[in-house]
Amino acid sequence: MECRELTARELDRRLGEADEDSTRELERHLEGCSACRAEASAIEETWVSLGEDRDVEMTPEFKKRSLLLLEEEMMRQRIRAFRPKPRLLPALTRVAALLVGVLVGYLVAKGTPGALPEAPQSAAVAARTDLPDLSEGPRLSNVSYRTADKEGRIGISFEATSRKDVLARPEDPAMAKLLAYLVAQNAETAGERSRAIELVSANYGASQAPASPDIVRALTGTLQNDPNPGVRKKAAEALATFRMSPEIRGAFLHALKNDRNPAIRLVAVERLAAAAKEAPDAQTIETLRERAFDSQENGFVRAKAANALKAIDL
Repeated sequence: MECRELTARELDRRLGEADEDSTRELERHLEGCSACRAEASAIEETWVSLGEDRDVEMTPEFKKRSLLLLEEEMMRQRIRAFRPKPRLLPALTRVAALLVGVLVGYLVAKGTPGALPEAPQSAAVAARTDLPDLSEGPRLSNVSYRTADKEGRIGISFEATSRKDVLARPEDPAMAKLLAYLVAQNAETAGERSRAIELVSANYGASQAPASPDIVRALTGTLQNDPNPGVRKKAAEALATFRMSPEIRGAFLHALKNDRNPAIRLVAVERLAAAAKEAPDAQTIETLRERAFDSQENGFVRAKAANALKAIDL
């Protein structure tokens, strides 16, 4: 037996999972190794203390946060095929297309003049003009997303009164409005909100399509109000790629002062510091100074805020 095996063997013995040969070998090693005897003694003390600890109370807040995190991870691993459910209409469409083809072949064979009929527009693009009225707050269910295709179009599939597929470029106002609606109002779970924000992050930002006011408003609202820290962090990271505006600056200042999650406060420090280097403003500088000198603040956040102040031309 080697010293590095001590912890595993000692735990096996205390759990009753070690066989006789392993136990004897462990005891022989302890007789001749003072360092391992001391380590084994510490393990024994820890083992005994485990039985003396009181059971931790499951608070409603801890349970709620745990369920939100589990739900988000389950939604992340869930795979949905981006295809409409079979309906009678697609079948009839295929029959009609077959009949048109037969008719065209007949006309060509007879030498009858006339233009060929135009190919029917795909269902995905045709549905683009048949969006539900989002001002009425409809519930969009079974939502799935598709990343950009070779033409730069992104896709969203959902069910309102019927299944709809929307395929459009990110700069299309209708697509931006639909995404903002899914982030801000329609998503009922953390996983749904996360997937919508991920599509926003992948297609909007400084080097991509400019974010619409609807998208900015949806993300700032999520950053300030969403109960799930993972969703708030995604919203912060998406906003960090946008051009700074008073609305975005206000959301980051609010997060830096009030968000309980240090990872989100770090994102806020980085983005505010980058903006302040280009155009210093008094409120940002004062907030960074407060974080840098707050003894109750997370150490990483304090250090990041202090370094940011050094880099700003005060």
